[in-house]
Amino acid sequence: MAYVPNGLARAAVRFKPAAFAGTFVALMMASLIVAACGILLETGLRASVPTERYAGAPVVAAADQSVHFVAGSGDSKSESDTPLPDQARLDDSLVSKAGSVPGARAAVPDVTFPVHSGGKDVTAHGWGSTAFTGEKLTAGRAPHLGEVVLAAPGASVGDRTTLTTADGPRDFRVSGTVKTGPSARTAWFADSEAVRISGHPGRVDAIAVLPKEGVPADTLKSQVAHALGKKADVHTGDDRSAAEGSELAYAKELLTALGGSFGGIAALTAVFTAAGTVALSVGQRAREYALLRAIGTTPRQIRRTIATETLLVAPLAAAVGVLPGIALATWWFGQLKEKGAVPDAVDLSVSFIPLVSAVGVAVLTALGAGYMAARRPSRIKPGQALSEASVERVPLGWIRTPLGIAAAAGGAVFAGFAANNSGDDAANAALGVVMLFMLAVALLGPLVARGCAALFGLPLRGAGAPAALAAANSRSNARRLASAITPIVLAMAFSSVLVFMHTSEDRVAADQQRAGITADHIVTSSGTGLAPDAVTKAADAEGVTSAVGLLKTSVLVPVGSGADRWLESASTQGITGTAADLAKVQDLKVETGALKLGRGQIAIDANLARSAHVKTGDRLDIRLPDGTRAAPKVVATYGRGLGLSQATMPAADLKRHVTSAFTTEVWTKGGSEQALSGLGTLQDRDGYTTAQSMDRELNAWANTTMAAVLGGFAAVAAVNTLVMTVLDRRRELGTLRLIGSTRRQVMRMIRWEALLVSCAGIVIGSAIAFATLVPMMKGLTGESPYIPPLVYGSFVAAVLALGLAATTIPARAALKSTA
Repeated sequence: MAYVPNGLARAAVRFKPAAFAGTFVALMMASLIVAACGILLETGLRASVPTERYAGAPVVAAADQSVHFVAGSGDSKSESDTPLPDQARLDDSLVSKAGSVPGARAAVPDVTFPVHSGGKDVTAHGWGSTAFTGEKLTAGRAPHLGEVVLAAPGASVGDRTTLTTADGPRDFRVSGTVKTGPSARTAWFADSEAVRISGHPGRVDAIAVLPKEGVPADTLKSQVAHALGKKADVHTGDDRSAAEGSELAYAKELLTALGGSFGGIAALTAVFTAAGTVALSVGQRAREYALLRAIGTTPRQIRRTIATETLLVAPLAAAVGVLPGIALATWWFGQLKEKGAVPDAVDLSVSFIPLVSAVGVAVLTALGAGYMAARRPSRIKPGQALSEASVERVPLGWIRTPLGIAAAAGGAVFAGFAANNSGDDAANAALGVVMLFMLAVALLGPLVARGCAALFGLPLRGAGAPAALAAANSRSNARRLASAITPIVLAMAFSSVLVFMHTSEDRVAADQQRAGITADHIVTSSGTGLAPDAVTKAADAEGVTSAVGLLKTSVLVPVGSGADRWLESASTQGITGTAADLAKVQDLKVETGALKLGRGQIAIDANLARSAHVKTGDRLDIRLPDGTRAAPKVVATYGRGLGLSQATMPAADLKRHVTSAFTTEVWTKGGSEQALSGLGTLQDRDGYTTAQSMDRELNAWANTTMAAVLGGFAAVAAVNTLVMTVLDRRRELGTLRLIGSTRRQVMRMIRWEALLVSCAGIVIGSAIAFATLVPMMKGLTGESPYIPPLVYGSFVAAVLALGLAATTIPARAALKSTA
């Protein structure tokens, strides 16, 4: 009868499903991770939002809302685009150029800025914008200079009203009214006056170009683009939403980072784990392959059998994993929307590309791992195969071993580099530490397992017969032990790095706030800001000895080295007041230089200075919130930037470059609640916490979520592997019962083995995490990592509980089946 490998493969899957169940679960989880991250990546690449404000303007010219940053040169040249913290604007001289093209009927300058009226926030525009937004007068006429049209309850034509801009209060005559809608209170000024009082005179947010009758939008776009050249980006269609701010750009950057960077790490992790499970499954059937070789099966037939088994399991497992992958991506995307990181109008993109990719990755992983695992059983002589099937050997692979040694050496080199550097250079190098050490553990698994068995087995030898037998089993079955240890190491290392990086930053920020906030009272605003005279009134209040105004925003600072440089967002406070007054309400812990607040000067956090490679007296090349390039002189570096602000500048240097130039907070020394309560929301030193930036909040949440995803995947992989190894030992457990071992003794041996595996994984994973966190936190915060004992203890307890459950439950079932 002819040998039919396909029939043998089908029979193996049919009659021994337990041998393939673990492979099925591992490949399903790999497909889940790849599909979820692929969907997020695709969404980030394709994300778009419908145009809102400029829906009625067929062509819109606006500044690029991202900064294009170039580092290095030649072959080492790198380029990146970073979204701006605020709105980038155009010179208003471009309005006449855009309006003079042949197809343009009109070019309308558009500005949006906040003003105050009676303590309430009002959104202000130029009246010309109603040509494309559609508001209609219900009474009166369009505004002239010194006049305003209001959409506010109680407004009447002819009334006099006081509107407060960041420069101070101004009186206007109400020339008309517009029906009050569900949106916020709104005011419209004459176009020229709106540009002048917006806080950034001579600059406009965008230029809306309206076409003459019969002129297509694409034709008008090309005319406007030619007229404006490189001074503006010209948009049509859904692309016009790019002119409405950088929210979409931030969302795209976040989604591509999650789907690409984290997705790459997660995919590699999933592939390595799944490959290890496939290799374990093939290795567990070494006796079967040895018998097949003994009866004359050729090496090619063995390989075909394993490939067929893989193709029977992998596509179905991958297809099943795609569905929960879509669910995970949907949940993740929904959480990002709830936290405001993704605009509500952005939809999740689910196409066949990430789904097919996930299935392909799972199938190729299974085939590759099966082929590598089948090389030895298909090549060795039949007699040798039978010998090796009964006693495990741990040969030094000519490929895996050198690669594993190289990965371990690379991890050590990266750890040394990170320890001898600071700032983002150290943090980035530390990420290489965890990846390389994890790769080394995966490649050198059997050798690592034998070392762990020898080390952790020493105390077991004197703990009774079951413990001694557990130690002997671990030493003689290194491959099986390695398959169980690797996912536990993975779970501990990645989860610890991601979670404790966040706890360390929070601890340092909280400590710096406690030590750095010396103000007695802090006045905050729930709206666009405080009144322009709030600082003066606070300084004049009874009992106040010092008062300082803070304008909270962000600037972009180039960090990194060589070609690996990029723009990083740095939290910034613009100060209204003197440096002496600031020193009385904030202890920034100045390390070098002297704190000054002159025009063109800046003080920055010491860690940021190290990342940017500048020192006191240097010029720091920064991008202001609207993208304007500036080079203020570094007059001081200080140590409490993470808890307070990473950069400190005069408010006058920032006000023309933000949408809202109103003071965000007023900090005072002395004074009473009664004297200050009329200025805004009042908090004392103990009740105030510096608000985290969206970036930090999202990073903290993303780290926790990524730890849960990777840790959960690794936990499932660990449980899956442990169950596979125990169920494969039915004959061994039955033999122990036949020679007189009691059920209790066998179960005690299994528990000792589970503890040995779990403890080895915990120790190695913790060591890798510690080697990563120490240089990373030194670079990011200048402090040692903070590891909350309860959180770390919960990790350890979870690993021990899972390890014991994943071995004792199937062991009980195996003992019952052999009884």
